[in-house]
Order: sequence, then C-alpha cells, then structure tokens
Amino acid sequence: MLGDPPPAPFDPALLRGAPDLRPMGIDPGRRGWHHVRHGAWVDEAVWRGLTPEQRHAALVHATDLAARRPARNVYALESAAAVWGLPVIGAWPQHVTVLRSRAEQRGSAVVRVHVGQPTEGVLREGLRVTEVARTVVDLARMRSFESGLTAADHALRHAMTTPEALVAAAGDVPPRVWGRPRGLLVAELADGRSMSPGESLSRARMFTLRLPRPTLQVPLEDDEGFVGFGDFGWPGVVGEFDGRRKYAVPAGADAAAAERALWAEKLREDRIRRRWRLARWVWADALEEARLGRILLAQGVRPVARPRWVDLGARDAS
Repeated sequence: MLGDPPPAPFDPALLRGAPDLRPMGIDPGRRGWHHVRHGAWVDEAVWRGLTPEQRHAALVHATDLAARRPARNVYALESAAAVWGLPVIGAWPQHVTVLRSRAEQRGSAVVRVHVGQPTEGVLREGLRVTEVARTVVDLARMRSFESGLTAADHALRHAMTTPEALVAAAGDVPPRVWGRPRGLLVAELADGRSMSPGESLSRARMFTLRLPRPTLQVPLEDDEGFVGFGDFGWPGVVGEFDGRRKYAVPAGADAAAAERALWAEKLREDRIRRRWRLARWVWADALEEARLGRILLAQGVRPVARPRWVDLGARDAS
C-alpha cells in the first residue's frame, strides 16, 4: 500500500526581514522576493515550491516574529494544522488564528481570535500550537466535517496522535458548545488506513450520502494471485480514488517510466474488472457529493436507511 508521505514542515529560517537583506545589498521590494507579511519575505523561487499548507505556516511564523508578545500566542485551527502539516479540504485562510479566553478577545486584520478552552499548547517548530488531537477536533467543529476527518486520518496514518486521544479531545469539548457532535463523529470515524486526503474526503461524502460503510484497503486476489489493495470495498464492488500515487509515476519521470506505470495500472484494472464491479473517481468527483453518489450508484452502491457507520450508544449515528 502506498500512502502520501508527510510533508516537510516550513523552515522558518527561510524568512528574511528587510534589516537582514539590505546589508547584503538586497532590496526585498524588488523582484525575486515574495512578501509574506509586513517585515517578512521569502525568496520567490522558494515560495513557488511551497505547498499551500507550507505557505500558511510561513504566514504563521512571520506573524509570530512580528508579535510584541509572541510567547502568549497559542496558534489554533488552520494555523496549528499548517504548522503540524495536517491537510484540510479547501483553501487556506489569509489570516492566522490564535487561541484566546473569552476575556481576551482582540484581533487584527491578520490575526483572528478563536475563543476556546485555554491551553498552553505544545512547541512545534518554535511556535506554541494546540495539540494534534485538539487541532483535529477544532477543525471538525469550526471548519468542516470533511476537513476534520481528513486531518484526523492523516494524523493517525503518520502516528501523530492516537484514536484514544482523538476521542478524549472530542469529549473534552463542553456540552452545548458549537460543533461538539461533529467533533465526536470525526473522532469515531477517523481511520489511519485512509491513504490520502482524497480518500478521506471520499469517505466523508460516503457517510453523508448514507452509503454502507466501506472496508478500507481491501486485499484483492484472483486466480493469478494477489492483485493489490482496493481503496474501498463493498460486497462485489471495489472503489478507487485516482490520485497520482495510484499510477506510481514519480515526479519528473520520463515518458517511458510513465508509460510503464500506466500499463501496469491498466493490467491491474483489467484483473479487478474481471471479478468485481469497479467504481473510479477523481478529485472533481469527490468534491461534488452528488456526482460521487452517481458513480457509486452505477456500480450498485446505494444509500441505505441505517448505514451503521458508528455506534454512539443510544444516539442514532446514521
């Protein structure tokens, strides 16, 4: 099974201030430097190579450097997620988020305040951020079910937290606080066998579509032997989210290597189709719930009255 490797954290040493650059004869206002925020710059070529989450982490580091009292900042929500390297679904914000108690609600155009249970956080890359499990639960509560599940799966897959810690963090949210049921749901559904954000998003859609809960990373065998793992499995049906890793095409591969990878995947798909019904989809399909539902319905995976994804005691979790 191939999974997406954890992204490298943003290196705050890449940030430069004007006082650092001008003694070297560099004017950061000219071409070649990307302005992260007031007083902080990154080499333009380096900036182009950063992922969206690394760019947001750069904004968090730059904001912390500009803060008058940075030691009091505990970064939360997407800002903590970016520093941890947790993925989210959708665009990263253009502001950073700090955790404050209700008595300290103050922010700015760049800094947004998230009012929540106080915590000293933990140190990560020189910043104080909410713990991984707390960050996941906060994303589920305040951003979306899809982002919470995607971050939770990633955190479990890379041993950044545990299922027990997720459940405990969700349970620590006081009753009647916004998003608590969604945080509990994400903690229950999180599964480290989900190998990419696209697979996590797909599973979130399956839940809201009320489809039967799939088995993840299903071993597939035919008369010739082991075929591989299917991302999702139902009786008689295999579901596959198509990302680049599916084709094992390394970045920068030449045409011959890409052709071999595509041919190997075609042979694998032919073997699967001879024994199972196969549903395949891409990011655009997963982002549109109804479209993914139609793809799965065409292969016989249809909504049911009680999907039984989770068991939350007496509460109907379907």
